[in-house]
Amino acid sequence: MGVGKLITYFRTYGFVLIVLSVFSPLTVAADRVHLLIPGGAGGGWDTTARGVGEALSRSGLVDSASYENMSGGDGSKAIAYLIETASRQHNTLLISSTPIILKSLKNIFPQSYKDLIPVAAVIADHGAFVVTADSKYQSWQQVIDDYRLDPRNVKVAGGSVRGSMDHLVAALAFKKSGVDARQMRYIPYNAGAKAMVGLLSKETQLLSTGLSEAIALARQGEVRILAMTARKRVEYAPDVPTLVESGVDVEFTNWRGFFAAPGFPAERSQYYHKLLRDLYDTSEWDEIRVSRGWTNLYLAGQDFVDFLAKQERELGKIMLDLGMVKK
Repeated sequence: MGVGKLITYFRTYGFVLIVLSVFSPLTVAADRVHLLIPGGAGGGWDTTARGVGEALSRSGLVDSASYENMSGGDGSKAIAYLIETASRQHNTLLISSTPIILKSLKNIFPQSYKDLIPVAAVIADHGAFVVTADSKYQSWQQVIDDYRLDPRNVKVAGGSVRGSMDHLVAALAFKKSGVDARQMRYIPYNAGAKAMVGLLSKETQLLSTGLSEAIALARQGEVRILAMTARKRVEYAPDVPTLVESGVDVEFTNWRGFFAAPGFPAERSQYYHKLLRDLYDTSEWDEIRVSRGWTNLYLAGQDFVDFLAKQERELGKIMLDLGMVKK
């Protein structure tokens, strides 16, 4: 083919290819997904992101999934990085959860979920209250009765600092049970494993944690799950009673979901909405979800935004009532 014909060919077909590459980003995006994890290996964000990525790639919904752990600032380092590098993050999704709201309300984070593009929530994990296998407590009401006698009788362990989700969920449960939650003795440990040691060594009488973590602990036979915060019992833990069954009107869901960088194209968001919805139809995801004790919670686009706004209002009120934030 002569030079003249090459130029004519490029002008005719090359332009078409360029147009397709510019206006069909979803074709490229479908090949891979990069998951940004604002914490270290083994945590809730890490296991969720890697579980989603594994199911997406094993099922063939994407060609490959890559992961990047970026600890720092209680998760704010990864959020800031995503915002600052937004123009080159067209295949990146950031995993986050309820703490992005809690820490924003407490002014720990300079950013909030409103600085990102909420893509979709994928799972829910409820709060759970754990005692040792030989604990005298056989019901949540017995804990409350002992607390009423003297709040010092019940020390509550959690795997994170005061004002964190472990603390907040426990305080909410005590408050809704009709006792003064401000007197609750919350003992913070640096990670859930250390909080578990505190429970087993009898330094504390109760452990506040996520249901999925509690199930894993209970399977080892050293602890029992006294109650949890779902509205109804869940299929993967049918023997675990809810607080609602004890007459305590508490329902709390720690969601985990994905966010994109600001300026993320609407068409690309739609692609990821569908991708994460299609994830639920795969056997690979079912296997991972059930083994880890997760509940499906699909909220995409505006539904996810509305859910986040409602949770922000509710958590803000609870934290205000408990004296954790000021007006």
